[in-house]
Amino acid sequence: MPFVTTLTLTSGNRYRLDDVVSDIKESAERKGVELKGPHPKPPSDLRVPQSKTLGPSGGSFDAWNYTVYERTIDIVGYEEFARNVTERSFPAGVHVEVDVEQRQQVGSGS
Repeated sequence: MPFVTTLTLTSGNRYRLDDVVSDIKESAERKGVELKGPHPKPPSDLRVPQSKTLGPSGGSFDAWNYTVYERTIDIVGYEEFARNVTERSFPAGVHVEVDVEQRQQVGSGS
């Protein structure tokens, strides 16, 4: 049963995120690793309220608005490559989540 490593990369800087994703893809191509993705998701526009003081009656500044971009990449098998990618140092502002799942192959009878 192969392991599927899913990388979810997020950042507020789309260009930096795309550079990281491109670097992972190029590394995979050099090593003969097949990736599924990157799968882009629609950007999330977030709004964060900002209080002028720590107390309840201090008023507030204008909300801070920002956009978060997300890409997912699936690495099926190639556990060593997946491990090497997850051990990399990623640039500030790029957040990486890793999910590893063991999947049963179709027709394996279990």
